[in-house]
Amino acid sequence: MPDLPRASDVSDPLDAADTLGGRVKRYARVATAGGGLAARLAGEKVFGIRGDNSRMASDLRVALGGLKGPLMKVAQILSTIPDVLPPGYAEELSQLQSNAPQMGWPFVRRRMAAELGPDWQSRFAHFDHDAAAAASLGQVHRARTPDGRDLACKLQYPDMASAVEADLKQLKLIFSLYRSYDTALDPSNAHAELSERLREEVDYTREAANMRLYRLMLEKETEIHVPEPDTALSTRRLLTMDWLDGEPLVRFVEQHQEARNRLAHTMFRAWYVPFYDYGVIHGDPHPGNYTVRADLGVNLLDFGCIRVFPASFVGGVIDLYNALQNDDPDLAVSAYESWGFSNLSRDLIDVLNLWARFVYGPLLEDRKRLIQEGEGGGYGRSVAEKVHAELRRVGGVAPPREFVLVDRAAVGLGSVFLRLKAEINWYQLFHDLIRDFDRDAMRNRQARALAQAGLV
Repeated sequence: MPDLPRASDVSDPLDAADTLGGRVKRYARVATAGGGLAARLAGEKVFGIRGDNSRMASDLRVALGGLKGPLMKVAQILSTIPDVLPPGYAEELSQLQSNAPQMGWPFVRRRMAAELGPDWQSRFAHFDHDAAAAASLGQVHRARTPDGRDLACKLQYPDMASAVEADLKQLKLIFSLYRSYDTALDPSNAHAELSERLREEVDYTREAANMRLYRLMLEKETEIHVPEPDTALSTRRLLTMDWLDGEPLVRFVEQHQEARNRLAHTMFRAWYVPFYDYGVIHGDPHPGNYTVRADLGVNLLDFGCIRVFPASFVGGVIDLYNALQNDDPDLAVSAYESWGFSNLSRDLIDVLNLWARFVYGPLLEDRKRLIQEGEGGGYGRSVAEKVHAELRRVGGVAPPREFVLVDRAAVGLGSVFLRLKAEINWYQLFHDLIRDFDRDAMRNRQARALAQAGLV
């Protein structure tokens, strides 16, 4: 891996790397990897050649997975949003892993100097040379301060600003190829949403503010733990925070039923207390973004993909629930419109309700139950396939961008609950959260919290 310029050479080493040359190299890599896929899709569309869909899905996974960068992260998100990609593609993309090659110690040492100055090591009593974790946008090193505090230092990979822009252009191409392949969904709004979120994720100053926001919103939740950022040891591309000990969720899936239920209960509140109280959603419930403590508390660790919604949107989520519960079609239309859906025909509403009844299903029954009953395979897969076919029949839909991360959270968490085989009264959990919902009160809480966290 090439060296970065020294801090004395340029004001910001990564700005120097964000050049046309950097983008060209990135484009060349993705274009070469994706060329075969594009050719087959074009052949099928233009010449009527019926290719092997599973082969195309595999090629797409290889093309994206080989990047180990922002586009891979988008692919992981898309793989868990039903109907954005055909089943074969979603299955292949779900295999993508977020373990990028680590930066070696000499490179890390220079990167840290670029962020904190040449004497940066004097600010730590210890700094692990090897990364504790490596992901799509950066890697984490464990460290300790002179006064004995254990820290996690998330150091961004080089050239991420350039990589994001190049990958977003490639993502637009992939979406257009998919759109030519299948007209059930117009992904243009999804591209706009994912573009904005990805650009935010490379700004660790913003992530630190998101972390402060979550500490505020969850301060009364004793089983949910959010690290505190260390502003003095953080920059736009280095985020230093408290180290929180925990184990991966996979080590708890064989625990006794009570423990698994407790974990699911905590995860539900970790995601939805912020949403219904403050209009904020964590858009990436990937298992690598949280760990489980010895006392079965949950550590939330990554706050790059955060979305803030107006009170009208959150109210619409509750309105749709009430519409399904009370069989009120007019209220359902109002709810979809508050989310940003337009040109709603009766046929389209019926199709949207198919998916809504699946997502809301566990919340509509006042009893303990699994998150998904009577369906094998991945969470919601057969329902998604049916919805996809019906959308194609009624002429397709362009899901509003606000819908992308809320659906991502619902499906991602549903997959977690499915894996835990949690048996919970989801109805009571949900009603505990929405019982006192008031749009004006939520709007005021949100404004205060965002200001206190430094996000406005």
